[in-house]
Amino acid sequence: MADDRKQSDRLRLWLWRSLALVLILVFFLARYLLRDELTVRASRVDREVLLNTISTNGKVEPEVNYQFYSPISTTVKAVYVQAGDKVPAGKLLMVLDSTDARAHEATAESGVKSAQAALESATHNGTQEQRQMAAGDIARARLERDQAQHDLDALTKLNSTGAASPSEVSAARQRLDTAAASLHASEESANSRYSPAEVARAQAALADAEASLAAARQVVAQTVIRAPMAGTVYSVDAERTEYAEQGKLVMQMADLTNERVRAYFDEPDIGRLQAGQKIVIKWDARPGKEWHGHIERAPVTVITYGTRNVGVVLVRIDDEDGGLLPDTNVNVTVTISSESDALSIPREALYSSNGKPYVFKVVNNSLVRTTVVTSITNLTRVAILSGLNEGDWVATGTLSGQPLQEGVPVKVVR
Repeated sequence: MADDRKQSDRLRLWLWRSLALVLILVFFLARYLLRDELTVRASRVDREVLLNTISTNGKVEPEVNYQFYSPISTTVKAVYVQAGDKVPAGKLLMVLDSTDARAHEATAESGVKSAQAALESATHNGTQEQRQMAAGDIARARLERDQAQHDLDALTKLNSTGAASPSEVSAARQRLDTAAASLHASEESANSRYSPAEVARAQAALADAEASLAAARQVVAQTVIRAPMAGTVYSVDAERTEYAEQGKLVMQMADLTNERVRAYFDEPDIGRLQAGQKIVIKWDARPGKEWHGHIERAPVTVITYGTRNVGVVLVRIDDEDGGLLPDTNVNVTVTISSESDALSIPREALYSSNGKPYVFKVVNNSLVRTTVVTSITNLTRVAILSGLNEGDWVATGTLSGQPLQEGVPVKVVR
């Protein structure tokens, strides 16, 4: 009887366990069959031109730029242009008061004339008056020498006949030597009044005076501002009657059809840049407008730019139309790589597990986890090499914020 009771207990336990298992299976089956659908966003897998780009900031600079400064502290007499005017070469742009500059020019001219006279004196042994006086001194000394020679000759003859004493002949010879020495001194003075060092100093003084005159004339010339080339006046920084201190920037002009952009790319991006890559340029002041160019020179070093370590890239603008003003800040986007017919999906549709990318493909209103192989990626799209076909739909997320799960029934919002 005890054995029958144990057998009955085991049978009863087995029945309860089986019933519990059935109930659990029924519960999960009912939950699966009755669960709510997830509302998900989905995107169609399409083919498109996919670009991989890097964006940064840059500054516009003209290839040829002219900045005009006031050469002296003076007033503006006249302004003949306004900012934005296109002018031909030689056009009169601005005139500054040159009264003081012309006074300095006159003083410099006087200095040159004085230096020229001093050099002429040094190289010709004195002024004309000094040369005339020297010639008179030489003539007198020559007469005295000739007279002393005549007297010596006469006394020498008389001494031979005993009519003159030897002492008279000696005195006459001494007077001749004195006269000859005086003549030699006069000739030396006339021919070598200035030493080579004095002549060199006079030459240097003339050179300095001529340099001062050239500088004064240049200042006078700079008070009349003309366009050195055909271009656009893009900045007028002084008005008529305004006082301009020496060195003040008064006007700027450039050829706005020949500009470039100096762009600043962060250090981690430098290795992907090379000459020839295409550039798109945008300026916030002209929304909807864009310019195109290419990298003319890739970075050769890294510099500190504000709080960033950057490489400087020179960008040639290929379709410049004069609409970009110098020194304006622009947005620069460079195309690193591109695929003309790439099968692509949104980046938010791509997931990864253990380094393997996958997506949730929508199949018959259900999610199917699908492994994919990716290629080029930009800020918004990912190129797919395998795992998906054109026309497939992939989930990008749920409206409720719940995570995507394989096998979950979904309602797609497109």
